[in-house]
Amino acid sequence: MQVRVEFTTEPFHGEDDQLPAHVTAAADVLRYAGLSPDLGPLGTSVVGDAEVVVDAVARALKEALAHGATRVTLTLGDVGAAALPASADIVATATDLTDGLSRLIADVERELGGALAGLPRAEKQHAVRLLEERGAFEMRRSAETVAEALGLTRFTVYNYLNRIRDQAAEPAG
Repeated sequence: MQVRVEFTTEPFHGEDDQLPAHVTAAADVLRYAGLSPDLGPLGTSVVGDAEVVVDAVARALKEALAHGATRVTLTLGDVGAAALPASADIVATATDLTDGLSRLIADVERELGGALAGLPRAEKQHAVRLLEERGAFEMRRSAETVAEALGLTRFTVYNYLNRIRDQAAEPAG
């Protein structure tokens, strides 16, 4: 069985080109296992045979913790399970949702005065908050689309969302 594992490690170190030691250490372990990780400052993903990936990711996470990671968030899924049936209704619905998401992104760009990818970090976070408030992330695969519009990784978008949702859940006072 082929699986995809996506994980984020904290602490976050901004969005510069320098990856934290806990990210690079985990990636080295994955590469040593013969895998090709896709990594960024806030997230890593890897696809492969379940036995190889699960064992390698377990070792990679231990290495990340040894190199300063204080928290790990992980998802694992069967690569084949996500395939949709080729139905005209499903395709039409997906197109409608994509168009709706494109409209939401365009609305936020107009509101913030420019393309999302050109905004500074704080404004990108604000854009994610606006899109969250407007239901953009209720749509399937919307994080990838939003990440592309922002010029960020989907992991960064998920982390912005997690912070927004955590702040919303905190009691006032």
